Amino acid sequence: MASTRDWFETVAEAQRRAKKRLPKGVYLALVAGAEAGVTMDDNVAAFSELRFRPHIADLPAERSLATTVMGQDVSMPVLISPTGVQAVHPDGELAVARAARDAGTVMALSSFASKPVEQVGKENDKLLFQSYWVGTREEVLARAERARAAGAKGLIVTVDWVFGYRRDWGSPYIPERINLQAMMRYAPQVVHKPGYLWTWLRSGHLPDLGVPNLGAREAAVPTFFGAYGQWMGSSQPTWEDLAWLREQWGGPFMIKGITRADDARRAVDIGATAISVSNHGGNNLDSTPASIRNLPAVVDAVGDQIEVLLDGGIRRGSDVVKALALGAKAVMLGRAYLWGMAAGGQRGVTNVLEIVRQGISETLLGLGKASVHDLDRDDVIVPAGFTLDDKA
Repeated sequence: MASTRDWFETVAEAQRRAKKRLPKGVYLALVAGAEAGVTMDDNVAAFSELRFRPHIADLPAERSLATTVMGQDVSMPVLISPTGVQAVHPDGELAVARAARDAGTVMALSSFASKPVEQVGKENDKLLFQSYWVGTREEVLARAERARAAGAKGLIVTVDWVFGYRRDWGSPYIPERINLQAMMRYAPQVVHKPGYLWTWLRSGHLPDLGVPNLGAREAAVPTFFGAYGQWMGSSQPTWEDLAWLREQWGGPFMIKGITRADDARRAVDIGATAISVSNHGGNNLDSTPASIRNLPAVVDAVGDQIEVLLDGGIRRGSDVVKALALGAKAVMLGRAYLWGMAAGGQRGVTNVLEIVRQGISETLLGLGKASVHDLDRDDVIVPAGFTLDDKA
């Protein structure tokens, strides 16, 4: 289906529309990336190095995309990855949660989200809550327990952040809060984006840069930078800390940010349910290889002892199939759905999820596979030197 005013046929088109609609600073915040963008670019480019080995006859008339991840039945092996402060649209995480619900998949909510977990939990009961290690053990656990009370079925702990902020193309200005000074500074950008401005005016409020899930439900909402400062001042977690939190939580538990086989095995040792092979979308430690390059070594190290997911660089359904063929159980989608939301709100997120769903089904057909569970490494051609021979 060719792109129309209300439908885009690829994630690349969603990105073009997002760039056209958003003020420059907001768009650059979505692009993100660290330093030279080596990892960010490799996350996407690495998928193009993998090739398929299709069949031509006896192809399945129907394909099953359904699977189970962290105890949740999902209609396809694609989950919403947690991303913070979704100020690209007034509905933010609520729009994403509804689109994920309608698509029959999981919503993973960031602890740095702009909407309270209680509101998001009402929109999608397939809810996972993501947390960084901010504050003491007790504060981290209290945050998780608040999410559980709001309906979260699993906990994701992201552990790969190094607090780098430099970008060769310049970091966008992000204010502490939307006040007169911030509005004056953004005015030259916003005046040229009337669609974005009108969407917010129609909502009756300005973008909120608070992070309501970092504190207690009744507490004052900290600003993004206030919460970030607390995070920077927190001690980094040890494996003992992660084992303690896993035990206290007691339910499905994911460690996000794994790139090495030895770390993957440590996650198994502490009893984690799942890991995500991830480099934070290239928005962290630059020159880390693409997530998909790390995936096979991690899968080989842990086998079926733990669910292995992947995030980073997913732009189409065929990317999902490549990840599954190399051993991932599912993938987590990040920038793609944010571009969709910027382009069309909840409808745009639904659009992106349908693009990915259709792409998975089409690729399964070409490979002669009736189910996502039938994929294996024989379905892809992996060039020499593509994967990391991690013996650690």
